[in-house]
Amino acid sequence: MINNYFLPTITICLLSTYLPTYLSTNKVVERLELNTLRSLKTHGGVDRALLSFDLHVDLTPAFHWNIKQLFVYVVASYATETNPTNKVVLWDKIVEAIDPPEAKILKEDNVFVEYALVDYTDELRGKEVELQLMWDFMPITGARFMDGQDESTTSKFRLPDTYR
Repeated sequence: MINNYFLPTITICLLSTYLPTYLSTNKVVERLELNTLRSLKTHGGVDRALLSFDLHVDLTPAFHWNIKQLFVYVVASYATETNPTNKVVLWDKIVEAIDPPEAKILKEDNVFVEYALVDYTDELRGKEVELQLMWDFMPITGARFMDGQDESTTSKFRLPDTYR
């Protein structure tokens, strides 16, 4: 008799905790693209690029009763001969459920990177770089879930062949 009520109740609780997080990944990234390449230099034996970008995204659909906050970050990806896959976080922000609705809509232009695009193999010059918005769901209860901008909507740019 207890199993007739216990198992369905637990199932409903688990589904209501995990399912909304996995289904609420339809954020609309209107724009994430390079605004200005400020410099590309060798610095301490490594290549370092400093840049700014434009970011327009509505994160409102990601929030529901079980999301405490989102950890949102911009990743630059590029390939070199030494390392075929390179991913560098350039900027991050925490958006909380208790923030006002307008704080969940990011429309920021000419955002200077918090962390430089650095390549320790000195191979940044002339490389194509892809910018992608990623986010980690931080639930009130349950497992953390990561997601990101669809790769078909990311933006790319090419770094110059010479330092500047």
